[in-house]
Amino acid sequence: MNRIIIAMLLFFPCALNAQEKNEEKGIRNMDAILLVTFGTSDPEAKRAFANIEKLARDKFPGYEIRWAYTSEMIRKKLARKGEILLSPEEALSKLKEDGFKNVYAQSLHIIPGEEFHQVVMLSSKFKDSFDKLVISPPLLNSMDDVRKSVRIMLSKIPSDRRKEDAVIFMGHGSGKHPSDMIYVAAAYAIEKSDDNAFLATVEGNPTFDEILARLKEKKARKAYLLPFMSVAGEHAKNDMAGGEPDSWKSLLTKNGIESVPVMKGMAEHDEIVNIWLDHLEKTITK
Repeated sequence: MNRIIIAMLLFFPCALNAQEKNEEKGIRNMDAILLVTFGTSDPEAKRAFANIEKLARDKFPGYEIRWAYTSEMIRKKLARKGEILLSPEEALSKLKEDGFKNVYAQSLHIIPGEEFHQVVMLSSKFKDSFDKLVISPPLLNSMDDVRKSVRIMLSKIPSDRRKEDAVIFMGHGSGKHPSDMIYVAAAYAIEKSDDNAFLATVEGNPTFDEILARLKEKKARKAYLLPFMSVAGEHAKNDMAGGEPDSWKSLLTKNGIESVPVMKGMAEHDEIVNIWLDHLEKTITK
């Protein structure tokens, strides 16, 4: 009996079994990689996705590579501009229609949060559609992934930063999901490596207010702001570096702290992308 293998987060193990395929369906012996991301409508931020696809094609020659956006809001926004992106369900349906036999879906989310688990649950609807359907885990799937990612991102701080200058990484956060604790683990790893570097989230923990209070205690005068997100999209442009009164840049300025935004998403760094692709390689070879 063929199996649908769900490569899951350590904290939420799960496996789904497939029924034996009917060979008379005439499914061709073809393998596909489906890159699943929240998505972005920002043209500049899309360079991160272009980088992921380039590295994926280099590492997995011969595989069909396709994309799916989990954000309905972004898909609708792009559709109004004439750009059609598929949802995970639509992308899997199209792969089935095109006769692919084995599908390896790589989550390009940062943590295994709500959207990742929605993709995992969705896969059960396709358990009889493929010989093998694999959901490969997101970036931060273990403490080893956290340490690697933190080490890489700390190395991306501009070289002109002085030791007394603060650094704040902006994560998205997932306050209502248990995986939000992974951001807390990442924040701990960052501070353990650099006592003037911090991580705060937009919608989870740690909060920006907590970090701002610590910067004020330290009497910080300058802070570098970097996205701890796959792309430097709307959150980075508006919530982190925007001109609105409640942006992180504005709040730092209000408190006498100069800010220097670094507008580059994590997926623009090959070393970060390789963590995702290492997950995918392990998933494929199991």
